[in-house]
Amino acid sequence: MRAAVLTAVGHPLEMRADVEVDDPHRGEVLVRLAASGVCHTDLSARDGRMIMPTPVVLGHEGAGVVEAVGEGVTKVAPGDGVLVSWVPQCGRCYLCARDQGHLCERAVVTMATGGLLDGTTRLRSAGAPLHQMAAAGTFAELAVVPESGVVPLPGDLDLTAASLLGCSVMTGVGAALNTAGIRPGDTVAVVGCGGVGLNVVQGARIAGAGEIVAVDTNPAKLRAAAAFGATGAVDASATDAVSAVMALTGQRGADVVFEVVGAARTIDQAVTMTRRGGQAVLVGIPAMDVILAVPAFVGLVLAGKTITGCWYGSANVHADVPRLVGLYRSGQLLLDELVSRTIALDEVDGALDAMAAGGDDARCVVEHRA
Repeated sequence: MRAAVLTAVGHPLEMRADVEVDDPHRGEVLVRLAASGVCHTDLSARDGRMIMPTPVVLGHEGAGVVEAVGEGVTKVAPGDGVLVSWVPQCGRCYLCARDQGHLCERAVVTMATGGLLDGTTRLRSAGAPLHQMAAAGTFAELAVVPESGVVPLPGDLDLTAASLLGCSVMTGVGAALNTAGIRPGDTVAVVGCGGVGLNVVQGARIAGAGEIVAVDTNPAKLRAAAAFGATGAVDASATDAVSAVMALTGQRGADVVFEVVGAARTIDQAVTMTRRGGQAVLVGIPAMDVILAVPAFVGLVLAGKTITGCWYGSANVHADVPRLVGLYRSGQLLLDELVSRTIALDEVDGALDAMAAGGDDARCVVEHRA
């Protein structure tokens, strides 16, 4: 099969047509990918801000059709449409049992090894093992994934739009609905309005926020944020973002602030523009060496602020995917509008370059065309 492979950090993705795929083992599913969103985390992996073993098939936001199942698989069957979850949530470990499936203890091994739940991979290329990103590796025509890493989808759901439920929608909307304590009428600020940030915006709208201030340096992304529910905008390339948000909130700060960039400067801005007693939610993926420095007394104790990390939208994918599909069907959740353009598999490295250059795409989606 064909796959886009990262051979070394900082190198362009290499298209390979010689990738061999093993049959799924017990508890595993072979998925023929239909679509895969291009995410900033893929860029972080390519450029070395996120560490993983190489060579590796990137891509972790995908949907497709089950082609085969291993022994013991009962949740899906060949022919079923499925969403691929890059955190395969076992439902049985200590954290899953405490409704923290996004932190599943069994799933952690897949991040560390670039393999499946047993730490091994089902892919080979040039006679050597080939890793897959986050037990997914969706920049490929086929992927073997754990049964706990797929969620059945309704047969009438368009898989191109549905693929975005696997990361950007789950992370962004989940940050607003699951991680944050947004109350009806709250003022919310969203720092960074790319693919995930737009979903934070619409998640805040669904949660009943009264004011939603979008903050970005790209005017096109601010316009997109308005279409997803933002009521105000701050162009951080033209003004100081903190001063602007404070001015819009009577110098009090926002009730809830989401940081969706992952940079030290914007994290500091997000914490600063959070009101006393408010909540700053860190959603963006920072580089490994980014340190959060907050004055303990003035910044936290006296201010009574809460700073919360958000991993995968604090989601239980097996419950949240049907919930999101319901919101989509009711018209509250926008999915089709997130797809800026579709590309072929061999164009994915160019899409990452465009993302690195600060392009206007909300989400670029690889369609795995026959």
